[in-house]
Amino acid sequence: MEKTITPMSTPRKVAMFIALVIIPLAVGALSSFLTSDAMLEFDLMRKPPLAPPGYLFGVVWTILYILIGIGSFLLYTSSRTTDEARRNRKMAMMVYFIQLFFNFFWSILFFTAEMYYVSFVWLIIMWLMIIALLVVSARIRKAAALCFAPLLIWTTFAAYLNLMIFLLNR
Repeated sequence: MEKTITPMSTPRKVAMFIALVIIPLAVGALSSFLTSDAMLEFDLMRKPPLAPPGYLFGVVWTILYILIGIGSFLLYTSSRTTDEARRNRKMAMMVYFIQLFFNFFWSILFFTAEMYYVSFVWLIIMWLMIIALLVVSARIRKAAALCFAPLLIWTTFAAYLNLMIFLLNR
């Protein structure tokens, strides 16, 4: 049975957009704050070919957090009203927040705790969560899935870096 959903007003949409973009940026900022001292250590360790300079991580993650915030907004405001669409939207938002949780703690495990193997396994779980997010999002709103795609690409690259750093610095 389909329910009628009242469309969001423009001021409410703007507020929701801002909130959903700020959430991942705040998660990233807090994670960055908690790991900032560890970046000095990162600069000194042996790194694999293709390892970017440390400052680039902040730039890339800021862009990614903005994109995934936009993607979450597109999911949240999807206008499809079937029960299946609502279930998919709820599932996608749940997976989104779970991957954000994994994202937050990966930096702490890798940079602060220097648990390179554990952080690699953690990253693989996060990578699987991102794939699940892409699959569920594509069913709801392809534009949202496109916003999450760069996160998958960067996380794949981060997995390479993480594994190689583990191997080179044991």
